[in-house]
Order: sequence, then C-alpha cells, then structure tokens
Amino acid sequence: MFRKILIANRGEIACRVIATAHRLGVKTVAVYSDADAGARHVLMAGEAVHIGPAPVAESYLRGEAIIAAALETGAEAIHPGYGFLSENPEFVEAVEAAGLVFIGPTAEAIRAMGLKDAAKALMEKAGVPVVPGYHGARQEGEFLAEEAARIGYPVLIKARAGGGGKGMRRVDRPEDFAPALEAAQREAQASFGDPACLIEKFIASPRHIEMQVFGDGHGNVVHLFERDCSLQRRHQKVIEEAPAPGMTPELRAAMGAAAVSAAKAIGYRGAGTVEFIVDGSGPLRPDGFWFMEMNTRLQVEHPVTEAITGLDLVEWQLRVAAGEALPMRQDELAIDGWAFEARLYAEDVAKGFLPATGKLELLDFPPRVEFSPGAVRVDSGVRQGDEISPWYDPMIAKLIVHGPTRGAALNMLAAALEACAIAGSVTNLSFLSALARHEGFRAGSVDTGLIDRDLAALTTGDAPPPHVLALAALGAMGLLRPATGSDPWRALTGWRAWETAEQVCRLDFGAAREEMHVTIAGGGRFVVRIGETALALSITPLEGDTVRVETGERQLRARVVRHGGHVSVFCEGHGFTFAIPDPLSGAETDEAGGNELRAPMPGLVTRVLARAGDEAQPGAPLVTLEAMKMEHTLAAPRAGTVAEVLVAPGDQVSDGALLLRLEPEADD
Repeated sequence: MFRKILIANRGEIACRVIATAHRLGVKTVAVYSDADAGARHVLMAGEAVHIGPAPVAESYLRGEAIIAAALETGAEAIHPGYGFLSENPEFVEAVEAAGLVFIGPTAEAIRAMGLKDAAKALMEKAGVPVVPGYHGARQEGEFLAEEAARIGYPVLIKARAGGGGKGMRRVDRPEDFAPALEAAQREAQASFGDPACLIEKFIASPRHIEMQVFGDGHGNVVHLFERDCSLQRRHQKVIEEAPAPGMTPELRAAMGAAAVSAAKAIGYRGAGTVEFIVDGSGPLRPDGFWFMEMNTRLQVEHPVTEAITGLDLVEWQLRVAAGEALPMRQDELAIDGWAFEARLYAEDVAKGFLPATGKLELLDFPPRVEFSPGAVRVDSGVRQGDEISPWYDPMIAKLIVHGPTRGAALNMLAAALEACAIAGSVTNLSFLSALARHEGFRAGSVDTGLIDRDLAALTTGDAPPPHVLALAALGAMGLLRPATGSDPWRALTGWRAWETAEQVCRLDFGAAREEMHVTIAGGGRFVVRIGETALALSITPLEGDTVRVETGERQLRARVVRHGGHVSVFCEGHGFTFAIPDPLSGAETDEAGGNELRAPMPGLVTRVLARAGDEAQPGAPLVTLEAMKMEHTLAAPRAGTVAEVLVAPGDQVSDGALLLRLEPEADD
C-alpha cells in the first residue's frame, strides 16, 4: 500500500478520497486554487499545495503543476477523482513518466473509451450491443442531417468526448437539426476541446442503467451490480438508486456479462462504469439494452454501490493501483438492501435549474455518517460559511440512504431531505423532496423523461403558504422563543396596558414584499393577518430552532432560523428564505419591468444575437451565456425594439448584470 498520495481534485470527491486514505493510514496531499485556499478538502489533507488562480484551466487542469506538487511532497501516487484530469490519457502518461502511479486505468484504456464513436465500434467487435446511429468521423452538417434522417427522428446529438450531458441535444424534427448541432458542437468545444458529435436513435422510453466494474491489471474483472440513473434533468443525473427497479436475474446476468466483456476488451484496471440505455416501455428484458459509453473513473454516484455491497470502492482503487489483485471474486459479491443518492445543488429551479452562487449562511444535515456506508450518509466538500463560487460545479452535497427495501429506503430519503436546512443560496432541495414523494417514482415507473413530463408538478409550491409567512414573521420579530433571564421587562414583549398589541412585519421574498400583522395573544398563541386572511397559531418550542405549530385542526413541525438580515423557514420538505428589509434605508426598488435583459447567473457571453434597432419577438433568443460549461440562451421578455446591447462575445458578466435594453413601451 502507498505511504502518501496526492488528490488531483477538489470538493466532495477530494474529501471522499482523503477519508478512505486516512482510514488506511495513507498520508494525503491536497492541491488548491486561489478560490479554494480555505476549502474543506485543503483542511482535511495532511498537507496542501497551491497550484494557481481560480479558473480550472489555470489550476486543476494544470497537469504539470500537479505532478510537480506530488514530487515535491514525496507522494507516490495521484488519485484523479472524477472530472478535471481523471480521463485525460496524456496526464496519465505524464504521471507515469515522472515515476508516479496513476490511481486509475491505463492511458490506452482511457483512449479506447474516450471517444464515443470509437468506443461503440470497439464494443460491437466485443459482442456488446450498441444503439443504432452514426459513429463515424465525418462532421459536415448536411451529412449528419442526412444520417439523422436515415436513422429516423427523434435522434440524439452527442459530443463524442466527455459526458455529464454537455454537448447533447434531442432533436424531434428535421428543421431543428442544424441549430441543435451547432449548439452541441459549441458546448462540446467549450467543455472538452473537441466539437465532434455522433448521432444516435433516441429511445422513446429510455432508462439509464449502468454497471460498476472493477479490474485489477492481472486479468481479473468483476461487476458490482447495477445502478439506475434514469432520473435526469437536461441529461444530468438527479437521483440514483441501486439496485434498479424491475431488474430481473436474467437481465442482470446479461448486462453484467456485457460490462465485464467491455472492460476485458480494453484490459481495464481500476474502477469504471459501463453505461447502458435500456428500453423502459415495458418489462425489462435481456435483449432490450444497448451500450452507451464507459466512464473510465470513479462515478459521482458510487456511494449507492458501496451501500448495497458494504464495500469501499476507493479502498479497492488504492489496493489495485498498488498492484494487489481484486479482493473478491464475482461469486462472493452480493446485494444487500436498497440505496438512493440525491444530488443537492446550488441551483435555481424556478429559472430552469440555472447554477447559483452565494454564501452558505446555514448548512445543516440530518444525523449521518460521512464518506462511508451507513443508513444516512452525506458526502460534502463544503461547510457552513463557505461560498458557492461561479468557478466550479455548484454541488453542495450528496445525500445517500440505505434501507432493507426500496420503499423503506425511499421513505428514509424523503425524511432525510426534509431534515436538511440550507440558506444563503437557492437550492434544489424542495425539488428533490417533491421527487422523493412522486407517486410514479415511488412505484418504480422511472425513465429519463419523467422529470420533464412532470416538471410543473415537481416545481409547484414555490410561493410560501400562509403558515410559512406567519412563522417567518414571528421568527423575524423574535417571538418564537420564551423570554429567558431574570429581567421582568423582557417577558413583556408586545404588552399593552389597555388593548391587545398588533405589530407589523414586512419581509421580502424574491421581488415581492409581504406584510404580516401580528397580534400576541399570550402563552405562545398568536394571530397573524395576511391580507384578508387571519391565522390563529399556537407555538410550542422544541429542540434548537424547531417548533411545533398548531393552526386550526392541524399540527406540524417547522424550523425557523434567523441569520443576518434574513429569516428562513423549513417545513414539510420545503425551505423558504426571506430578507428582512432595513426600515431606515428608505430605498425603493427600481423595477425596470420587461425593458431589460439581465444575466440570471455569472457567466461568459458566447453569442449576441441582436443589434440595436432590431425588432424582437417574445421568447426570441438574444444572448447566449456559458456557465458551469453549459450554454444558456436568454430570450426577449416581450416584443419590442432593441435600444442598446451592452455586452459582446467573450465578456465575463456577473449575476444580475445588464446585457441588453429594449425601448420603453409607449404609453397608451
């Protein structure tokens, strides 16, 4: 076993690797950019080396700086995590040329699977079923359009390099093919430095099921069963589970054999994942799956496999890289129970899941273990007080649960999500909670289109209900806790000699100003009037910031937290954060209505599609931003004439920056 390793990554995966290394007595070295000087992975490691500024091209993608850091600190091996340089064969060769060990597959294996077109051709030769499509080298737009017509719509355009949904577009009609191809090529170039795409038949009711494989470099390869990753949004995974619902022993055997054949075909070493598209239009069957791609690294969702097998996959990676044979044979591996993983992100669901930033003023998870199997596990690379920056993936945490059955594990997932409290950045927490309660998902009826089909139902309820507004007002006014201490005057909050006291509380939720009139009835009882609605509430303080609320015939638990100039309410799986306006500021919000187009997030302007004087129609694309390596097209808010364009391609803009202005609408 190694004495010291360097982790060439950041965030939760760096923390994950460090945790296993420390358990095995292996010393660790972290690397960090300017933006990560105080990051959690830096503090967890035994030592850390600065490698450059915040942009990834100047830090985490600088292979030579990472190798130099390993040599300088005496590390014997480099663990790449996932993303960044984890699937870069040139980096692998440079690591080995420096006399270090790369904890992962060979450069040849990565190259064999790195380009989707070449990988599919290789898999066909190995007898692994592949999706019908064009996987060749020609990239002329007209030719690819002809291939799409030959395959038959709908088709899927996919970047041949990389993954994570980047450079991927579904096309349903021939007239939409050309612009979709151009967008996919631009995104592929920006993400992977390779604009080439392939075309595949789009499977109407697809499920995404993948097999975890492991090879040891001695000719031994096993699979550690499947994961279902069908719950996706924009081709990015949201909730994963293992095993797959509806999986039969026959299909598991066929898919496992195909995955092992794929790994053996390239002499695979280390952890890898063979991903398959599965026909979900009916019962799963052995002839209804096709090879999609192979990820030659550890996957984000590996914890669900660890949960059902009881194994530590990072430990296996280290042991195999150190030259050991696989610790177990295929017949020694077994599935125990069911596991789910939910990816908790800083993203604005209401704005189409756009990445978000902000300081994590509050970050609280349910009782859990970290980075190792358990009933409730949380893998996170951030802490309360950390900033979610625009430079990197906005993941806050992975929440993993393990139960004896699918139903029990899903109940545990819903409860664990409801126990999370996060404030300071918008998140997808409420969305994940809605997914965990979705009847179709609970029944096991999953495919990659589920979220898009039910998006409206999954994202409703963003407006705070009356009882949440009332709790926010009481929390902002400091009325939810009984007075403490011996000062008798502190117990007279809201007291009046001759009449019942009424106080007014104003809070901001987004762009809306809410006004609540609060009457204190004593004994933890309040009446809160919101417009024409009056709510009678009885409050019983519980542990910490949690209270029991009784209103009418209903009782529920809620958590109300005051932090800085904000108050947050967490109730029934939803979180709402309100700004407490400064009564002395006197500032009024200057609403520009629909005359302005502003950046919904920090990003890079890649295209400007309008000039001053142009006539814009509602919904017409005007500006394209790139953020987190994904393209986001911003559309005209209304019909009108473009008055001025304030940005150009190549501009880096901040959240809320003014991009374009329309002529004011004429008064009637």
